[in-house]
Amino acid sequence: MTQLHRQATSRRRPPDALALRARRARRRLLQYAAFTPIHVGSSLSVTDILTVLYGGIDLAAVRHATHGRDRVILSKGHAVWALYAVLAEVGLMRFPQAGVMSGHPADGTTGVDAGTGALGHGLSIGAGFAEAARLSESDQRTFVIMGDGELNEGSVWEAAMFAAHRRLSNLTAIVDVNGMQQEGATRSVIDMAPLDHKWRAFGWDVRTVNGHDTAALERTLFGAQDSQDRPSVVLARTVKGKGVPFMENSAQWHYGTVNPEQLVVALEALGPEPASAFEEQAC
Repeated sequence: MTQLHRQATSRRRPPDALALRARRARRRLLQYAAFTPIHVGSSLSVTDILTVLYGGIDLAAVRHATHGRDRVILSKGHAVWALYAVLAEVGLMRFPQAGVMSGHPADGTTGVDAGTGALGHGLSIGAGFAEAARLSESDQRTFVIMGDGELNEGSVWEAAMFAAHRRLSNLTAIVDVNGMQQEGATRSVIDMAPLDHKWRAFGWDVRTVNGHDTAALERTLFGAQDSQDRPSVVLARTVKGKGVPFMENSAQWHYGTVNPEQLVVALEALGPEPASAFEEQAC
């Protein structure tokens, strides 16, 4: 999808459409968490990022697996329930019933460009997509979403060095900086601060944004294409468990099931379900 096409799409969309879509997606994944344990906190933190990405790429090209289309890789694959919910919101899939979908992105699902789960692999896959597009002179862009805890993996930095060396300006990494991982605060596991300095030292263009401000995310993610000679990374400052007060900033909700009483409280905290502009359809 060209930058001009993205801008035209943005002009046609009401200003709050992305925020409302993200709220619906959060409600979907919470309702699923009432049936089975999922990585609920991680999914809630990344929902706005995924909403904005799938609001800016060419959905028809994704649906029909068009050659040269933009790619989105959810490297932090345990947050797949946010991805499923957003794909349902934009009409690329029917949100699954309990127990019928993988707990990590699975190849062959519409909208899933790479099966992920073991952390640290997504950026390497994305760099491969970006290098292939460069060699074939395609205007395809690749977006890779990682967690800040995932940056503990050395393979991330191997891919970062490769992408900078190959000047892959068609590659954008998004780091979901929620400050938490399964064992607790990221700074107490392996302190990666300052992230912006590290990425710059590896040769990347670095931008920072509020990861829950959909308008700012849209400007930053697609504005990241302004970099002409290097890959871009967007550090999206987020809150684990965003939107549900008893889940926010809590490692306890990295993974779990929501009981009926908690579900009522969580949905009330998110506010009433807005009408959807999209009809769900099967893949």
